[in-house]
Amino acid sequence: MGRVSQAQAQKNRRHVVAIASRMFREKGTAVSVADLMKAAGLTHGGFYKQFASKEDLVDEAIAHAFDEQAAHSAVAPEEQAGEHEAARRTLIEDYLSVWHRDHPGEGCPVSGFAADLGREPGQAVRAQDVYVNGVRNRAARLATGDDDGMAQLCTMVGALVLARATRGNPISEGLLQAARTALTESGTGPSEPQQRPD
Repeated sequence: MGRVSQAQAQKNRRHVVAIASRMFREKGTAVSVADLMKAAGLTHGGFYKQFASKEDLVDEAIAHAFDEQAAHSAVAPEEQAGEHEAARRTLIEDYLSVWHRDHPGEGCPVSGFAADLGREPGQAVRAQDVYVNGVRNRAARLATGDDDGMAQLCTMVGALVLARATRGNPISEGLLQAARTALTESGTGPSEPQQRPD
């Protein structure tokens, strides 16, 4: 085979980062390089032509996930018009949905990368910096009055992680509903949003 053009190499790199971002959120960062490259439809040997190490890929995959989330989470017109509470409720309901529980690879990187970054604190400084900024930004979207949104985010992420760990048991959906009720103080909203969360 001939050499891959520089443009194709960059396209391949972006593709690998996108695949890794999804797979790491689904299965954790212990996914092997061989499995990642197979999922990307590329050879294992090509990995080290694109990345200095797997840690570099983890950094880029986390940054990609937060960039992707930011693109989907741009401030909505209703928030600009002063309807922050409606946008906040929608965010909570979507985040604590069965869809989000069952699609971690397409879901929030805050919950998707929490366990891996918690196991290896300080090892990936760039990844941790990106993650911390992502946590702050997500909490800011939940903030109300004197509440900075951090406790709400903790409730959402904790409920989602527990719901994923108990999937297949009725407690899983109960955990999501309990957190939705606690955060919206009514529990009378949509029973189960099915759209993709921000």
